[in-house]
Amino acid sequence: MSLKDIEFKTIAYLKTPIAIRHKCDRLFQLACADKLRYFRIDLSQLDKAANYVIETTRENYPDLNVPFHSRWRHFEVGNVPRLAELDEILAEFSALDRAKIKFDLAIVSVLLDAGAGADWQYCEAETGQIYRRSEGLAVATFRMFCQGIFSSNADFPWQADARGLSQLTLEKLGVGFQVNRDNPLVGLAGRLTLLQGLGRAIEQNPQLFGSENPRPGNLVKYLLDTRSPGCKTVKAAEVLSAILTGFGQIWPGRYAIGGVNLGDVWPHPALTGENPGDELVPFHKLSQWLTYSLLEPLQELGLEVAGLDELTGLPEYRNGGLCVDVGLLRAKDLAIFEGSYLPGAEVIVEWRSLTVILLDRIAAVIREKLQLTADELPLVKILQGGTWTAGRKIAAELRKGGVPPIQIESDGTVF
Repeated sequence: MSLKDIEFKTIAYLKTPIAIRHKCDRLFQLACADKLRYFRIDLSQLDKAANYVIETTRENYPDLNVPFHSRWRHFEVGNVPRLAELDEILAEFSALDRAKIKFDLAIVSVLLDAGAGADWQYCEAETGQIYRRSEGLAVATFRMFCQGIFSSNADFPWQADARGLSQLTLEKLGVGFQVNRDNPLVGLAGRLTLLQGLGRAIEQNPQLFGSENPRPGNLVKYLLDTRSPGCKTVKAAEVLSAILTGFGQIWPGRYAIGGVNLGDVWPHPALTGENPGDELVPFHKLSQWLTYSLLEPLQELGLEVAGLDELTGLPEYRNGGLCVDVGLLRAKDLAIFEGSYLPGAEVIVEWRSLTVILLDRIAAVIREKLQLTADELPLVKILQGGTWTAGRKIAAELRKGGVPPIQIESDGTVF
């Protein structure tokens, strides 16, 4: 097999959820053997973690009827019926066009969902309510979308098209997010770069996003057209694959193999080998979060989603923070908590890798305690109920401002 063939095979492998779990599990096994530099595992705390997540889930969903962990939850923060408002606007459109519009909204909003920082807030003019962090970013992007900030067509604001995204300016995005000297948003320039890159990517991939008025929402038609005739299901992993293929080139400053940008993939020195990519650990956090967020518009088209648990838990600071704060992850040196780190730092790659596997372990214990199957309580619902919410809750209990236990220097494109 030629080097080019090996590289092609490696790239394809690193884009799969199987690779995420496999690479993360290798680091997890090393942690269990106390052979990692920064963390050790304490599985005696697994029962405590599961109980805390169940308690948190019951607080928010007493009947355990938990929705997917997706961007759509954030759009209704404050019990404001924004989605009903959007549905009313879109009532005149066909089901396919409504799905395309919702894809446009979700994709742009998720790509803008990296950590906002503790000092930023958004005041929603329509309600007078103030929101922060992920919910604030969601509400801000929802309002910007409805105002047509991502559209190049003044007569059709409810879209994010290639031209509108490519021509977006820092000033326009800053105004939309209400950024000023007293209200700084972490990684604003990185967010703009991401959206401009999205505009170029959808123009360069007509097979996924169409050649006439290319836009992210046209991915709906691609997913429909690539199914077998009469098939009423769509696999979650197929949606992720389309996202990684279509948006792979938009991520800045990432590792590459054979000139192909790998996205949210990082090296860890414990994973050495002779082949290209042996040392790399894939996460694809935003891409998986985006996949989870695109499933509901597909369900509204009458499709059934299959293989939900093929995707992984999201390795970000709320889920990872939960693992640290409940004691599943033990830092070998408390100095870890005093610094801040870039996403590619060994300590962060370790933290995220161990979080992926621990989320699976927590989920298994929760299902056993609640006597539910993976089909009845898939990981995407456990995240929502769930580990993400519990991570935020315990952070607020332990630290002022609810900051995560480990600080990450975000450029607005990873978390």
